[in-house]
This record gives sequence, C-alpha cells and structure tokens, in this order.
Amino acid sequence: MAERRSVDFWFDPVCPYTWITSRWLVEVTRVRPVTVRWRVMSLSVLNEHRDDHPEGEWEDYMWAPVRVCAAVEERFGQRALGDLFTAMGTRFHLRGDWGDLTAALTDAGLPEELAEAAGSTAHDEAIRTSHAEAVALAGTDIGTPVLALGTSGGDGERVGFFGPVVSPAPTGEEAGRLWDGFALLATVPGFYEVKRTRSGEPRFDMPG
Repeated sequence: MAERRSVDFWFDPVCPYTWITSRWLVEVTRVRPVTVRWRVMSLSVLNEHRDDHPEGEWEDYMWAPVRVCAAVEERFGQRALGDLFTAMGTRFHLRGDWGDLTAALTDAGLPEELAEAAGSTAHDEAIRTSHAEAVALAGTDIGTPVLALGTSGGDGERVGFFGPVVSPAPTGEEAGRLWDGFALLATVPGFYEVKRTRSGEPRFDMPG
C-alpha cells in the first residue's frame, strides 16, 4: 500500500478558485492516501501594502470570514476548521449567500457565538502567522490557495506552491491523476511554475 501523505492547504474562504481547488483536494482524499491539514491565510494581508485594491468593494468585508475561521481553529482544531470552510464555501460560492456567518457556523455544527470574531482583531496575529508560513514556503508573488507537501526522502522538508488553480474540480480517478502529477512536480528541486491564462468564470460543478 502507498504511504499516507499529509498536505497543508492554506485558504482564504472568500476566493472562488481556492474553493474549487479545495473540492478537488477533498476528492483526492477519497482516491489516494492523502490527509489534508486546513490552514488559514488572508487576501487582506496579502494585498495590504498595495496601492490598488484588487478585490474591489469586497476589501472591507474580507477580514470577517477568515477571523471566524481562525477562532474556530483555535477552539476546535483542524477538523472543525475544514468543516467550517466547507460550510462557508457552500454558502458563499454555491448559493451566493455572503452575509450570514452565523448560518455557516450552524451548518458546520459549531457555536453561533463564534461569529462575533468577525469584528474582532483578537485572532489577527494568528492569521498573520499562518499566512507568513504559507508565504515562506511558496514565495511572496503568490495568491490563495497555497498547498504544501513533503518532499521525497522522508526528511520532513516541505515544498509549497500557489495553486493548483483548476476549474471545475476533477473527480474520481481524474482527481487522483492530477494529484499524482502535482506530487511528482514537488519532488523536482528546481521546479517553480507552470501557468496559463484563465478563461471564463469559475465553475462550481464539482463534488461536495
């Protein structure tokens, strides 16, 4: 049997392409011996030193969901964070319901009072620390998501990449083959980037 691998996945829940990639990774866990560790990062932190505002009118809102995510991770851990991310993504990206973080917490089976973290800076330092870890692995010229996995040889070293950006999310063995290719690229010390321009809007016809 293949050895089980752990992968770290940094996300900001407001990003639609991050949500699609996460659904691919969930599908990977069904067809490959892979375990996901959900981690938070922030587009607000990523863009805070820019003169322009790439996220436009969403700029002021974007802190709220990731703060709630950080509060959940602190109190209930990684599994609960993954459950909340699924609940948020389902509401945000599949239903277009951006306004009610309390409902997302309820969907994930978590206490509603954690929605109060949305307006608090209490977890900002933890968000910045987690975000900085992603940047340290993948570099500064990145976005969300960041995916990191161990290199070959069993020495515990991790390599991180921005992406992969894929739309829609592959399913079944197609998802597994994409993972196999991604994991293979991570074994090449000098590999840095593959990219082509996205066309069309993000497609959410994916596994749940």
